Amino acid sequence: MKEFEASITDLSHDGRGVTHIDGKAVFVSGALPGEEVLLRIRKRHRHFDEAEVVELRTRSSHRVEPKCRHYGQCSGCSLQHLDAESQIEAKQRVLAENFERIGKVSPASWLPPLTDQPWGYRRKGRLSVRNVVKKGRVLVGFREEDNPRFVADIEQCEVAHPALGPKIGLLAALLSTMDAAADIAQIEFAAGDDTVALVFRHLKPLSERDLAALTAFGQEHGFAIYLQPGGISSVHPLWPEHPRLAFRIASGRDDVQDVELEFRPLDFVQVNAGMNQRMMARAMELLDPQPTDRVLDLFCGLGNFTLPIARRVAEVVGVEGEHGLVERAAENAMRNGIGNARFEVANLFEDQRNATWAKQSWDKLLLDPPRAGADKVLEYLPHRETRRIVYVSCHPGSLARDAGILVQKHGFRLSSAGVMDMFPHTAHVESIALFERD
Repeated sequence: MKEFEASITDLSHDGRGVTHIDGKAVFVSGALPGEEVLLRIRKRHRHFDEAEVVELRTRSSHRVEPKCRHYGQCSGCSLQHLDAESQIEAKQRVLAENFERIGKVSPASWLPPLTDQPWGYRRKGRLSVRNVVKKGRVLVGFREEDNPRFVADIEQCEVAHPALGPKIGLLAALLSTMDAAADIAQIEFAAGDDTVALVFRHLKPLSERDLAALTAFGQEHGFAIYLQPGGISSVHPLWPEHPRLAFRIASGRDDVQDVELEFRPLDFVQVNAGMNQRMMARAMELLDPQPTDRVLDLFCGLGNFTLPIARRVAEVVGVEGEHGLVERAAENAMRNGIGNARFEVANLFEDQRNATWAKQSWDKLLLDPPRAGADKVLEYLPHRETRRIVYVSCHPGSLARDAGILVQKHGFRLSSAGVMDMFPHTAHVESIALFERD
């Protein structure tokens, strides 16, 4: 492909440098605003091109040396070459632009960004596995940056939980010696406060030799080993016989008990444990739960927000689409001695306006939807009795759209909003917003 000299003028939503060549946008991996580069076009598209840096002619003052030696090869991170402060500024800019462009709204005030430990933060993830015959070994890692069909050849991961991150290479070496080297499709990891679980997805039954090897690996390195021969329901522990995954959420107040949530290794939990604690404190501050409040928590999952809220209000109802998560949320409520929380199963992307919980009056709402957002729910909620909504978002576009609905259709004002750095060194934007009406 042809090479060009170019000036990088902006940072895209996915963390690539932006320039224009002959009037056409070009997204340049690894480049930062203010840099002069020699680039090579990798892929051409109708409306934009993709490129890589051949030579860095002028270096940005915000450029730093990536900590991970696999950076640039592995797709797990995209912003390790940008200093931490600039990463946050870029995410705040993305959120603000989405509010303005999509929702046609802007917050009355910006919340200070929430940040936490930027390394070893990831307690949940999925590692790809590939037996490469030409190399005579198994690769374990995330997908390659340049070619997502291939698994990056890595030895360690700087953002994964510290019990696992330095041992990626050991996992690969283990699988290379197994009879099922070509039959392990992926490894999911999940960390509680005291236990790190590894779930091995295998396409064929494992031999006794392989089972013994996995057990020995778990015993040596302190991992709980699970097997997944089929769908999610097939996941079961190999060693120990009854592992326990759980994490505590601090109440933040001396007069309110903490909450402990048990979960299964494939359950959804917030990826960043430290940020989850900070996010909880921020959500409580914005929601301002009072002893007489009735609160509705939509997309509640395991009760991550529901149960801490229950400690402070008269009643809270959590609604979630996955039956298993609702069961475990209810079990967590009982385990924590919480009697004023109940949970309902409902697909919130379908019309639920005739459900009992949807007809009731709620003083406050908390929304924590997936990337698609909550626009289907906002067709019939909130009712006029609801005065305060806290919206936790993993996608700035859907939050901005839903903010427009809340402001323009339901008469709320966007009182405040801000980013939360749930995924440091990536372009992922997690945010929180407060909506109020008189």
